[in-house]
Amino acid sequence: MKATLAAPSSLTSLPYRTNSSFGSKSSLLFRSPSSSSSVSMTTTRGNVAVAAAATSTEALRKGIAEFYNETSGLWEEIWGDHMHHGFYDPDSSVQLSDSGHKEAQIRMIEESLRFAGVTEEEKKIKKVVDVGCGIGGSSRYLASKFGAECTGITLSPVQAKRANDLAAAQSLSQKASFQVADALDQPFEDGKFDLVWSMESGEHMPDKAKFVKELVRVAAPGGRIIIVTWCHRNLSAGEEALQPWEQNILDKICKTFYLPAWCSTDDYVNLLQSHSLQDIKCADWSENVAPFWPAVIRTALTWKGLVSLLRSGMKSIKGALTMPLMIEGYKKGVIKFGIITCQKPL
Repeated sequence: MKATLAAPSSLTSLPYRTNSSFGSKSSLLFRSPSSSSSVSMTTTRGNVAVAAAATSTEALRKGIAEFYNETSGLWEEIWGDHMHHGFYDPDSSVQLSDSGHKEAQIRMIEESLRFAGVTEEEKKIKKVVDVGCGIGGSSRYLASKFGAECTGITLSPVQAKRANDLAAAQSLSQKASFQVADALDQPFEDGKFDLVWSMESGEHMPDKAKFVKELVRVAAPGGRIIIVTWCHRNLSAGEEALQPWEQNILDKICKTFYLPAWCSTDDYVNLLQSHSLQDIKCADWSENVAPFWPAVIRTALTWKGLVSLLRSGMKSIKGALTMPLMIEGYKKGVIKFGIITCQKPL
């Protein structure tokens, strides 16, 4: 749930489609014209579509930055500097008074590393990029764990500044640095990072294909890529789209949290396979994060939570009112919490 985004390609933004959609092309841009006038019409319409997409994406980018500029302080005040789900044992009973929520967020980091086969003794982890870094909680943790140089990127200037301030306060400025940058146009050379880390930022990407392409580009040969993200359920054989009621739930969440169209873990796997990556695997951790949103809601309903929420502003209030939809989506199986990992060939 961190800010990072870039302009979509009108040809690769993922709709609610089956995996075959990755090979499809826009009939508007690729149909065979029968005359020069149809060529002109196709070109004009294509230019209009691209311009509209660019305008829409700029508005989305601006909305995401403003959302996190406004809400990050509230999150840190209540939940600390890890702006992501916690990892719990399935069916665990977690109460508001329990002290295990922040530990569960740390466990999410550790379980993600374990699933990807990245151990504490991993000597190859020298440089890490945290794509959608929030206020830098993951970066500082990874920098301390591996002694690695971590670079975080976010769309939010407020997040970037706070992340750098926290790194300085924790004497980690030499190991963890943060900047405002676009996840789909990262300001890094090819093959720079041994670990490419995206913790709950993929859901903000309007062009999942370009997002994955950039993750692969900046990964060093032999480097690991870890994507942890909200997804919709995998479509069954023969399904062309989610059910209308399912998409309605997602649309309402998208409006509040500034999200484009969702995709499935199967979609991510197909994208990674298109880059000939190795050791591609994924898992559904929905049961492991199930206690998280109820805990967030209970926290918001405390006196401290309500006062902080009102002080934070309307975006935070709307976010709080949308949280029950996240719970509904998980319970009904339309929302999935997925992890997808792979390794770039040497």
